[in-house]
This record gives sequence, C-alpha cells and structure tokens, in this order.
Amino acid sequence: MPSRYRDELVSRCAGQLIVTIDAIDPCLCVYPLSEWELIEAKLRELASFREENRRLQRLLIGNAVDLELDASGRFLVPPRLREHAKLDKRVMLVGQLNKFQLWDEDTWNAVADADLAAIKQPGALSDDLRDLIL
Repeated sequence: MPSRYRDELVSRCAGQLIVTIDAIDPCLCVYPLSEWELIEAKLRELASFREENRRLQRLLIGNAVDLELDASGRFLVPPRLREHAKLDKRVMLVGQLNKFQLWDEDTWNAVADADLAAIKQPGALSDDLRDLIL
C-alpha cells in the first residue's frame, strides 16, 4: 500500500481491509473495512428471491477475504483472487473514492487507454460529466 494511503487506512480501519472480485472489471476491489461494512449492509437488504441479487451476493461476499496491512504496509492477496485478476509481478493500485482497484499493470494500461479514447468521442459524456473535467 503506498505510504500516502497507509496512515489514513491505519487511522480509519486499523489497517483492516477486505478484498473481493470486481463483478464487472477484470480486477480486484480492496475496501477499508468500514466501507466494506456499508456494501455488506446494502447487499443484505437485497431481496433474496431475485436471482440477480443472489448472484451479486455470491460473487462479492463469496469471494471476500479479510486482509491486514503488515508493519511495512503490505498485504497478501490469496492465490485464487490473484488468478481471477491475472495478477503477476507488476500491478496497479487505483483509487476509486471509497475503495481501491487492484489491476494487472498491462490490463490496466489497456483499459485506461480504451476509456480515454472512448470519452474523447463526440457525445460520449453528458454535459454534467463533461463539466466535472473542464
């Protein structure tokens, strides 16, 4: 964990993290424990008779693993999750407001390039979104 985030994570959640798969992108999501608890509460409120709700609960909760930052700010991602995101030696930790995404570096670079090309297309962003970046 980069040092610029480490102190904040230690103060907010005592270095307690939850890692799970990202249900859309080929990466992992790393949540501070307090943020994960909010996600978990929302998942608990979903009606269990709807298949899409059960599917999302199985994917996110069924793959969730508790992690803790060590004294050097490192955390160990279990092999099953590393395989899911195709993580090898070079990874990217990307901040996403309430969580981080952990990507294979080559995959991240390809997705970031594609995203940048997509938003440059005329009409790709609503006026509200365009106002955020102008």
